[in-house]
Amino acid sequence: MNAKLGSINNADFGDATGLVHVKEPGEVDVRHGMILYVEDVSVSFEGFKALNKLSLAIHDAELRCVIGPNGAGKTTMMDVITGKTKPDSGQVFLGQTIDLLHLDEPRIARCGVGRKFQKPTVFERHMVWENLDLARQSDKRWFRSLTARITEEAWAKIQETLHLIGLADAACQTAGELSHGQKQFLEIGMLLMQHPRLLLLDEPAAGMSDRETERLAELLDHLRGLCSMMVVEHDMAFVAALSGANGIVTVMAEGCVIAEGTLEQVKQNERVIESYLGR
Repeated sequence: MNAKLGSINNADFGDATGLVHVKEPGEVDVRHGMILYVEDVSVSFEGFKALNKLSLAIHDAELRCVIGPNGAGKTTMMDVITGKTKPDSGQVFLGQTIDLLHLDEPRIARCGVGRKFQKPTVFERHMVWENLDLARQSDKRWFRSLTARITEEAWAKIQETLHLIGLADAACQTAGELSHGQKQFLEIGMLLMQHPRLLLLDEPAAGMSDRETERLAELLDHLRGLCSMMVVEHDMAFVAALSGANGIVTVMAEGCVIAEGTLEQVKQNERVIESYLGR
């Protein structure tokens, strides 16, 4: 994998708005070791508090697992980070200087924030390799996509990603022919083609076979250190495989963080037992 992940087109940012400042062109400022700050974020939907003063921070190059019951606010948190939902209050920063709440979804994506939804979203009528190529292109306008040429460097990147996600043998199949699990891998590959700095993965193992889940854990472990990752998941065996003995696991309930620590630590937390794991 290319270690230079997360570059930013500096033309997208500047002092004209007075809202976003990038320390150096092409860089996310992680001088204090953090890639993501979420502070006191609240979101209400018709009186229901989906997020209630949520605060958490993710270290640069960290793989953070987030668990919690349905309705805990995990997906809403990702909606806020990616610009899909604007919060009632709070702050969200990528690194030290990029205020994500003042950017729209496309600009947040160009900052290097990639998101995988629960249901895979791929171009089903296009071949697998074409999906990766479409994801790679910086100019997404349809007429540019149809006429863009693939450079030798780009083709090498496509091949590298195909092997990484285990779809090299299916490169010339249409995406619609893939199994659900294969589509999950393809969507992750499409995100990797965009050189993300932070990957948000919402239940990536959902619907996968046991072998596919094992391969996914291996893939995410391979990406550890190349980009930061936040993985929302219910499969506790999968969480255990990702977090290991020392990884930090965040537990959410009722729109806020109720516990953080290693998986063994949070499994012994009384609030976690009562609200999520049970006795």
